[in-house]
Amino acid sequence: MYACLPTPSVVIELDILEKNIRTMIENATKYGLAHRPHVKSHRSSELAKLQLAYGAKGITCAKLGEAEVMASNGINDILIAYPMIGADKLERYSELAKKCTLHSIINSYEGAFGLSELGRKHGVKYEVLIDIDGGVDRGGIKPGSSALMFAHSVEKLDGISIVGLMYYPGRNYAEHTLEGIQRVSYLERDELLVTKQLLEADGFNITILSGGNTVSGKVPWCLEGLTEIRAGNYIFNDCAQLYFDRVAVEDCALRVIATIVSIPNEYTAIIDAGTKSLSSDSFPSTGSNYGFVVGRQDLQLFKLNEEHGFIKSKEPHRLRIGDRIAIIPNHACVVTNLVDEVYGFRNMTLERMISIDARGKST
Repeated sequence: MYACLPTPSVVIELDILEKNIRTMIENATKYGLAHRPHVKSHRSSELAKLQLAYGAKGITCAKLGEAEVMASNGINDILIAYPMIGADKLERYSELAKKCTLHSIINSYEGAFGLSELGRKHGVKYEVLIDIDGGVDRGGIKPGSSALMFAHSVEKLDGISIVGLMYYPGRNYAEHTLEGIQRVSYLERDELLVTKQLLEADGFNITILSGGNTVSGKVPWCLEGLTEIRAGNYIFNDCAQLYFDRVAVEDCALRVIATIVSIPNEYTAIIDAGTKSLSSDSFPSTGSNYGFVVGRQDLQLFKLNEEHGFIKSKEPHRLRIGDRIAIIPNHACVVTNLVDEVYGFRNMTLERMISIDARGKST
């Protein structure tokens, strides 16, 4: 059904994508959680608007450049889950804040001071969330008393107002059982709720508790008490979910279509998709290092060059030059950032092209 496409191409199966969005939002709603999807996974204002149409309350952006594209396309409720550091970022932030409801995070005195001075300069008070470390040492403040001390250290900066806490639960990617995922998700909830209680006991008004990712977003009962979840990758799902039985092939919406261009022997083949079309993230322990070939579990995509992918099989593969394969990538969020547009398929038919209009917007 992909015979009409040039290769390598990136395809989205729209029925799967829409099911993934509906399921995430419906399940979150059951537990009082709003959904603020992380658009770094697709960098498409069209797909962000689709998530909003299904009931998302706003969006999360990784970088200011993404947020600028989203706001220019009419999206008016944005959290930038990244500290604003540097004069160039701050001035752009002030302009963006005039166009939409905008929040960002603070995790250092320097970052808080810069935003506060910007607010003083423009006569506004920017609402911010304290970035809370979720156990992966990615820049956040430790939960509990450390977060309280940090809040007090910046509370007199009169160009900002602390209104919430943001938590990235990255350690749950290391959990490969439902029990383990639930355990660290309950820990996420508890660390946020305890930190909120400490801050509110000292006079801070915490109205936003933002947590969750694709893993904990799938066990929303563990996050009850938060106000929102920021899952992103779930819209596509990929091998980081598939290899560890968090999803099935039927839940993976994004595929890279490649053509067999060379057959050195009956056990190996070469495709026209390499690191410039697929993620270089690898999972060597799974035996299929760089992606999952749909419908051909006997094939292992074991090596990538820039423009070549190398396949091997224990048995004769019976592939022919010109054959096409569909690959679920290891990391879908990287793949969308490699193309200007993707092919949206429904019922084995090309329905529409989807622009990745925030591609490359990483500043």
